Amino acid sequence: MRNRYSRFPWPQRATLDSLPTHHLKTARAYQIRLAFQELYQQDSPKQAQYLKRWYFWATHCRLPPMIDAAYTVKRPPPSQGQATWNGILRWFDSKIANGMIEGINSLMQAAKAKARGYRSIRNLKAMVYLLAGKLDLRLPA
Repeated sequence: MRNRYSRFPWPQRATLDSLPTHHLKTARAYQIRLAFQELYQQDSPKQAQYLKRWYFWATHCRLPPMIDAAYTVKRPPPSQGQATWNGILRWFDSKIANGMIEGINSLMQAAKAKARGYRSIRNLKAMVYLLAGKLDLRLPA
């Protein structure tokens, strides 16, 4: 498994390694965050167990923002019937995330906002194509 600080230069790694000894709340929160990111480097059979241990640590850390984040991972969003927890674990099987779909949705919402006042769906579609197509409409110089 990769070291959690491998992307930092050596002096910063030493500082980050010493943070837990200072007993700072921010250091503890950062450690919890890094531990959650390490979930994606776990071997296949260990992911669920690792997530359970992380959840226990985050809910017992006495840091309200981290406790809220852990509860967000565990409970389902109001608009969906399925917990985020299951979606995280399902990612390891399918490797499919909804980031691309969310990006397309935001483009659609921007097109809807720009198409206000137009009278037809045709104009909305044209706006979506213009925004999503990333066309270069500058005149040649």
